[in-house]
Amino acid sequence: MRILVFSWRDLSHPSAGGAEVYTHQVMRHWVAAGHEVTLFTSIAEGLDPNAERDGLRILRRGGRHGVYKQARRYYEYEGRGHFDLVIDQINTRPFLCPRFVDDAPILALAYQVAREVWFYEAPLPVAILGRYVLEPRWLTAYRSIPTITISASSKDSLEHYGLRQVVVVPPGCEPKTRPKAQKREDQPTIIYVGRLTKSKRPHHMFKAFASLRRTLPTARLWVVGSGPKADSLRRHAPPGVTFFGRTDESTKEDLLARAHVLVMTSVREGWGLAVTEAAVMGTPAVAYDVPGLRDSVAASGGFVVRPTPREITAALADCLPRWTAGKFPDVTPGGVVPWVEVAERILAVADSSAYRAPALSASEET
Repeated sequence: MRILVFSWRDLSHPSAGGAEVYTHQVMRHWVAAGHEVTLFTSIAEGLDPNAERDGLRILRRGGRHGVYKQARRYYEYEGRGHFDLVIDQINTRPFLCPRFVDDAPILALAYQVAREVWFYEAPLPVAILGRYVLEPRWLTAYRSIPTITISASSKDSLEHYGLRQVVVVPPGCEPKTRPKAQKREDQPTIIYVGRLTKSKRPHHMFKAFASLRRTLPTARLWVVGSGPKADSLRRHAPPGVTFFGRTDESTKEDLLARAHVLVMTSVREGWGLAVTEAAVMGTPAVAYDVPGLRDSVAASGGFVVRPTPREITAALADCLPRWTAGKFPDVTPGGVVPWVEVAERILAVADSSAYRAPALSASEET
């Protein structure tokens, strides 16, 4: 099968996150199964317009906003007639494939809706427009489109906007176990893994950690990730914080295996892939009780708390001494399967129900 995936970023993009990990893992396994996969995405400084990675053909055109117009142009002038399936990935702004793909089945891939995120990542006039006008209008185009999402919370949110064919396929994990020789840190160690953006609310994590240090003065916080808030966070970090930046997978796994707890304070997630990655290493999570995180934490073990720094502090003060002493809860990456099965499940949905738009009339084409 010839598969075309439209995505706003690829895994090599400097702002790549969990959504890009999910997409890449799925595409990689499609290639391994013998499918031809083309990824159309945005370009960023230092990235080649035409590339290949893990057998994927990658086409990079346009920037953060221009990629959507370039995607339509590519399909109309080069793509039509050359693909058997088109994946329209929705990350806040969709590619609106139902408006221009009329010769191949369409499957949408929506990790989450933005909703509250608009008010963290956009200036106020744009945030109001996006939350109450743009997002609802964009998503009306997908009411009849089979749509993959990654958690029950995201499914509920998408159905609230009128989507009628939403299927949950959670993220996967590689079949591995925590290294037996790996030891935990001697001192209470908290880890954060993710993008450093306003909607992830890292300042909540820092406030909670600073309060925790009053009762656990030897506690440490490791921050793994990068983003637009990185410089500000470094300047205002309380004592005991270490920044690792964006790391490779082996370094991230090592840090997750050595830490005692993962903390996540996002306003909303599609799932919270870091929760699953931590669980693979036997590390529990303490996270805000918000869409996505409540799904991943419930599947993997750990605790969700009301979304305030005070609740994070209280949970850590109660649990961290026990966990530092080696008395961990039962933590397993439940609710997820190997990535190869995730890839197979998505194609099964496509085979059974992928939507094909009606052919455009001559007047519509012009």
